Order: sequence, then structure tokens, then C-alpha cells
Amino acid sequence: MEETNMKMLPAVTNKKAWVAMVVLLLGTGVVACSGNNPSGNVLIDDLSEPLNGANSAKIDINSGMGHLTIQRLVDAEQLLSKATLQYLGGQGLPDHTVNMNNGRATFTLRAGGIKQSGFRFPWAACGGAYKWQINLNPTVSSDITAHSDGGNIKLGLAGMIITHLSADSEGGNMDVILPDNAADLTATATTGGGNVNIDLGNSISGRNAITANSGAGSVLVRLPKGIVARIHAITGAGKVTVDPQFAKIDKDTYQSADYDSAVNKVEIMVKSGAGNVSVNTR
Repeated sequence: MEETNMKMLPAVTNKKAWVAMVVLLLGTGVVACSGNNPSGNVLIDDLSEPLNGANSAKIDINSGMGHLTIQRLVDAEQLLSKATLQYLGGQGLPDHTVNMNNGRATFTLRAGGIKQSGFRFPWAACGGAYKWQINLNPTVSSDITAHSDGGNIKLGLAGMIITHLSADSEGGNMDVILPDNAADLTATATTGGGNVNIDLGNSISGRNAITANSGAGSVLVRLPKGIVARIHAITGAGKVTVDPQFAKIDKDTYQSADYDSAVNKVEIMVKSGAGNVSVNTR
């Protein structure tokens, strides 16, 4: 059947036609990813880690094939983190370690089992899309790394202290809310084929940087009105939309009139291989 279907595909020699075909395939995968339920026997591991005097933390989370949500911890001052982790029967419990050094916690959390080797389309991971819900102590200054092999990632970081963020999925959607009063924050959200949405908090200080990148989906960054920014907006086949408060200074770059002299500002890279890219103000 597969050979027959391949023979039925038309020969595509036009570059734009190839792009359209890839977008169609990736788009189908993204939709499937957002709607699939876990397959197999789903088990739950509840995890709590004591604060133990930590005032800063390096958080490194790999949810495997699962969807990942990270939010602030409410009314639990003596906890570093609290999590509800789904996993599939036969996969093994998630692995975690916590190390303390002079008030800094290093918290590592990994899905059990062995990642599949070899090439897979981004949406191939979504069939096992179990869910992880992780809550972190908002009083702890956190450097967060988050990864999924193909699931969606939602990071609701409002009310938290974030010094650095790196989040990526091999094919899922990315939704990120950054905290108010960000200071010298570097934040990156990347996906192989899903959509990326980032909301910057209401105020910033120092030099901040945001990178939002998708292989084929749409990319949107929302900023508070009046913020000082330089924006690099690039797409392979989609449309670029940038709020008119930012003047276009070259082919792909827009910026505030006072960007070079501003003390508090943000530099933004928005990029998609085939989808639309947008920077809006609210």
C-alpha cells in the first residue's frame, strides 16, 4: 500500500510547491499532536521536593514523548517543586535527582525508558502524549531547560523569577508566558513543526533577548506597548507582521527609535521555515 501511494504522488519540481507540501504534512502532524490521548496503560507518579533553603535553582526537564506544563507553585513555601507525572506502563518511573550547593539546587527530571533512535517525523512522538504538570517555587531564582520529544510545551512563568529559559519540542506547540520585571533575561522557544507563542511580561530591565523559532508553524511574540525593542523577523514562505511602533531599518529588522541609547530593552528573533511570523503589542 505504501509503495502504491508513493507512486501516486505527483512529481514536484517547483520549490514553492515543495514548501506547501511540507507545510501540509507538518500541519497535519501538529493537529494530530494536539488531540491525541496517551496509548497504553497510563500510570501516575506524584513528586514533591523540599526547598531545603534553596534561593536559586538550575531546572532541567525532559518529558520524553509527553506534553509538558510548568507553572508557579502556590501556597507551598517549603517546597522547591511539586509534580504530577504521567507515564506509560512498561516505560519505567521518571528519573529525578536534586543536588544542593550553597543555596543553589540542581534539579534534573527525565522520562523513563530509552528514546527511540533513527529518523522520525515530529508528530510521530504524539501517539504517547502523556502529560506532565510541574509547579516550581516562585521565590527561587530559576534557570530552566525544558524539552519534549514531540509533545506540546506550556510555560506559565508569570509571578516567577526567571534568569534563563531554553525550551524546545521536536514537533509540538510552544506557549510561553514570561514574568513581569524580567532582568537581563535570555529566553528561547523552538519547535520542529508546531506553533510558537510568547508573551513578554509588563516591564523589563537591562538587556533582554527572546528567540522564537519554528520549522514550519506560525510564530507570535506579544510585547507590552511602549517597550524598547529590536526585532529580526524572518520566514521562508509565510507573512511577516510587525507592530508599526517599530520602524523598519533593513530587510528583516525593525526597532524602536531610541533602541541604541536605551538602558532597558529587548532584542527579539522570530523565525519560521514556512509559517507566518508576527510581533504585536498589547
